Parts: sequence; C-alpha cells; structure tokens
Amino acid sequence: MNATESMIYYLEISVMDKKQKENVNKRKCRHHHGNEQNHVEEPEASGKVLASPVVETKKNQTVDIQVIDHLTTEPSVRAQKSLSSYSRRLDNRPLSTRSTFEHVLGTRPASRRKTSTRCGKHSSTISRNSTRSRKSRLDTSGSQAFKGQGSDTESDDERKVANFEADFNTLDIHDEKAFDTDLEVEDQSSSYDHTGKTSYIDTCKKLGVVPASFFLRHMHDPHLNMRHHGLGPAGMRALAESLSTNSQVLQLDLSDNSLGPHGGIAVCEMLKENCFITELNLSENHLGTECAPALANIMQQNSTLTHITLAGNDFDDHSAPYFAEAILSTTKVQVLDLSHNNFGDVSGTILGPAIADNTCIKELDLSWNCLRRKGAVAIAQGIKNNVYMKKINLSWNGFGLEGAVGLQDALKGNSVLEELDISNNRITTEGAVVIGKGLSANETLLVLKMGKNPMQSAGCYGICAAILRNPNCVLKVVDFCDILVNKDFEEVFAQVKVQLPSLTLTHGGMEPPTKPKAKVHPMTKLVNYIEKHELRLVDFFNKFDKDGSMSVTHEEFVEGIETARIAIRKHAKETGIKLTAEEIEILLDVLDRDGDGEINYNELVVSHVDFQEKREQINTVLTVMQPRPMTT
Repeated sequence: MNATESMIYYLEISVMDKKQKENVNKRKCRHHHGNEQNHVEEPEASGKVLASPVVETKKNQTVDIQVIDHLTTEPSVRAQKSLSSYSRRLDNRPLSTRSTFEHVLGTRPASRRKTSTRCGKHSSTISRNSTRSRKSRLDTSGSQAFKGQGSDTESDDERKVANFEADFNTLDIHDEKAFDTDLEVEDQSSSYDHTGKTSYIDTCKKLGVVPASFFLRHMHDPHLNMRHHGLGPAGMRALAESLSTNSQVLQLDLSDNSLGPHGGIAVCEMLKENCFITELNLSENHLGTECAPALANIMQQNSTLTHITLAGNDFDDHSAPYFAEAILSTTKVQVLDLSHNNFGDVSGTILGPAIADNTCIKELDLSWNCLRRKGAVAIAQGIKNNVYMKKINLSWNGFGLEGAVGLQDALKGNSVLEELDISNNRITTEGAVVIGKGLSANETLLVLKMGKNPMQSAGCYGICAAILRNPNCVLKVVDFCDILVNKDFEEVFAQVKVQLPSLTLTHGGMEPPTKPKAKVHPMTKLVNYIEKHELRLVDFFNKFDKDGSMSVTHEEFVEGIETARIAIRKHAKETGIKLTAEEIEILLDVLDRDGDGEINYNELVVSHVDFQEKREQINTVLTVMQPRPMTT
C-alpha cells in the first residue's frame, strides 16, 4: 500500500465511523422501545464498559462485549481509540507510508521529523509549525472530549475530519519526494564523470604515480597534447584508465613519453573501450616489435581511428608482417606514418603487396627507413597497383637506380597518386632520366620532390625534358632543392613554363661559372722540362748553340723550341716544352737580362737560380698556411 492509498483508507475509516454512530443510535432506540423486560441499563456518560461479557437481547441474541463497548462509548472517545488503533497498525506498514501518515496526523516523534526535502532543483517545505498546529488541534479536540464538558461530539468529529482533509489537500500525493522520510541524509544526485577524472586519480593512487596536472586541466579539450611529459609505462596505465571512458578527447598526442612496449599495450587496451579518439600520435616512444601485434590489432578493430603516427619506435623487419596485415585489413585508417624506423629490404618485400591491396589509406609515410634494392622495387610495385593512395613519402631511403626503374613503372601504371617524395634516395643522373620516362606518361601527379639527390643539373634537365614530352602533365610543384643547375637547365625550364604557367620549381641555385685556369709561367715549363729529362743546363744550352759560341740569338732559341715541338709530335711518349708564341716572347724577355738580343749561358744560369729561389719561397708560404696535424 502506497502513501496515496493509505490516505484514502484513513478517510474511509472516518466516514464509516460517522455512519456507524448513526446506526448505533438507531439500535439504541429500537432496543429501548422494543423489549422492556430484557432492558439493558444505559451506561453512564463516563464511557465505562458493562461488566457482563454477554447480554441477552429481546430475541435471545447474544451481543459481544466489543459491540457493547462500541455502542456505549462516547463518539469522541471512539475517535481517539480509532486514531490510536490506526497508529498501531501504521507501525507495521512500510516506512514511507508510516512516515507520511505520522506527518499528517502529527504523531511522529520529534527526532524523526524533517522540515524540508529537496526534489530536483525545487524544494517542498513542510513546516514544523504547521505540523504542531495540526497536532494541537487534534489534541485539543481529544482533550475536550475526555473532559466531558458537554461539547457537541458530532461537531467535534466533523471538525477533526475537516481539518485533516484541509491538511491532506495541501499535499501533492503524486510527489513522493515532497514527504518526510526516515533518512536524515539528503539525496545527492551525482552526474556521470565523462572525462574520467575520478578514475584517473584513483588509479594513480593505486599505482603510486603522481597525477599529471596538465592532463587534469586539459582532459576536456578535443585536442589533448601530452607530448614530452615523461609518463612512462605506469603513468600511461593510469592515463589509459581515465581515457577509456573519456568522451571529450578526439585527438591524442603522446609522442616522446618513453612508454615502451608495456605503455603501448596499455594504449591499445584503452582504444578497445574508447570510441571517440580519431587521431593518435605515439611517435618516439620506443614501442618495439613487442608492441607491434597489439597496434596491428587496434588498426583492424578500432572503428574511429583515422590518423595514426608511429614514427621513431624501433620497428624492424620482425615487425613488418604485423603492419602488413594491418595495412591489408584496415578499413578506417586514412593516414599512416611509419617513418624513422628500421624497415629494410625484407620489410619492403612484405609491405609492398599489402600496399597494393589496401583500399583505405590515403597517405603513407615510409621516410627515414632502410628501403633499398629489392625492398625498394617491391614498394614501387605496390604503388603501381594501388588505386586509392594519394600521397606517399619515400624520402631518405636508398632507392638508387633499381628503385628508380621501379618508380618509372609505378608512374606509368598508377592513375591516382598525386604527391611523390623521393628526396635523398641516391638517385643519379641516369636514375633521374629513367624516372622522367615514367613521368612523361603520367597524368595525375601534382607534386614531385627529388631534392638532395646526386643527379646534378643534367638530371634536372632530364625531368624537365620529360615534362615537355607530356602534353597532359598536370604538375604544379617540382622540388630540386640543394641541386645546382646551369644555363642549359634554365633554357629548358623556360620552355616548361610556357607549357605549364602555374608550375612552381625550386632548386639549389645556379652553378658558379668555371674559373679560367691559372696561366703557368713559361720559365716553370722550361725548368720542369730540364728536371724531368735530368739535363744539365750546359747540355740544354748546347741544343740551341749550334756553333758553340755559348750565346744564341732569339731566332736560334725559337728554332730550338720548334724542333722540340716536332719531336713531341713524332714521339707521343716524349714530353717536350709546350710553349705558345706568346709564352716564347715572355721567356725571351726573362732570359735576355741585358736586352742585347742574344741569350748567353751566364744569363740562363742566373735566370734559373732566381726562379728556383722564388719557387722555394712560394712553397714555404704554402707550407705555413697548411694546418698542422694534431699531436698527442
């Protein structure tokens, strides 16, 4: 029985009490006029009960003592007894019903009364004064009946019922929270903690980890940047416990926190519960091969992750099969970063077929790995057969010429790829020309980056020439950074700009102009010839002095030089004095010290000695300018 039914039940008792009183009066009259012999003496107004247990009526009917008690008792006394009897019955009812009626009747003990009860944002207050007033009205009416001062009992009963009905009508019987309860503690409505702050602090206490105040302040941000906080495996476990129920964070950056394999596995366990995070960055955490299976499973099972960054986590050829399976099976990941790891040739042969069959990854980063030879060819073959990928970064690997041949086929066969980065891949001039052949047939590539490759200006020229051969080329950006170009490249690039006005090209600058070779002094050539053939000066002079006068004219000296030239032409192995006409004139001016038109032997010796001294001085200066070797 609920509170409402209890109220109605009490009202029915009051109405039945009034009807029963009328019936008793009728029975008294009938009993008094109907049988004078068996007349039963009327009890006094004091309310005393007849002593005999059974009384004989006119028709020899027995009347129970309880009936006589009810018939002979004052109405006000009967009302008071009914009240106390009903109170005893209330004691056996539920607390909610009993407390409600005790409150209305004013019979509740003071220790169990309550002035107000909150209900949501509004509060319903039941005043103690109103309760006391109702109790005083009932007590006053009851005391007057017991004193027997001749008051009208019928009017007293009606007044009590009227007062009770007035009090009852003021209450909202449909609002159970508006009544008093036996509990003194107010209801405390606790909202669900969507951010997981409580669970994070509790888990930190269990694990003995100091809570990250930055996380507590920003755990409600859509982009949570927790990089460089040194969480470690234990700190990550506490953070994962909170993030598993967090519905606010959408982008999570945990890079460079030394999570290790165990911390990475804790992140994976968290992602099994969290269905709100879309971007995850775990770079530079040294997760290793031990964490690779868990990460691969998350990539396949999680339905919200679209961007995953796993750079710098020491993944190698042993981790490649797990990521190959993830790349092959994932249906949600759109951006995957596996750069700065240790994937080698074996990894390339494993990842290549997975890339070919993938249907959801739009951007793949494999830069700063060790993809060479067969691995590079397998990756290029995967790019060729992929029909979904828009951007791939293969920079800082070792593709070389073999990889360039594979990229040629990829550019010819792929009709989806828009950006290709193959910077610093040991691609020579020959490799650049090979890639140009593939570029001449491509119609979708927008960005091509080939900087920091040893292909020189000739390789850049080959790429531009390939662009000119492709009328359907749509390239917008070409990057040849740190590669010097020459005037020939400038000319061909001017033609490319006519074909593609919107093309932006960057390079390392123009090659410096070739410096003219320093002129060698004719005297140097003369001395080198004498030293090389181990000739004495007198023997050398005798070749020019035909008459033995120890003096030669300018004509004889020039004739001897020409003879040496003819000897050089006839005998290829012999190296003579290679002097031009201008150099011969300079040499004659040096040897003819007195300017008389003849060169004598003494002038030759003096000129030779002077030249040797100058050469030694020059060598001494060069030796001083060279850095000294370090000594211990």
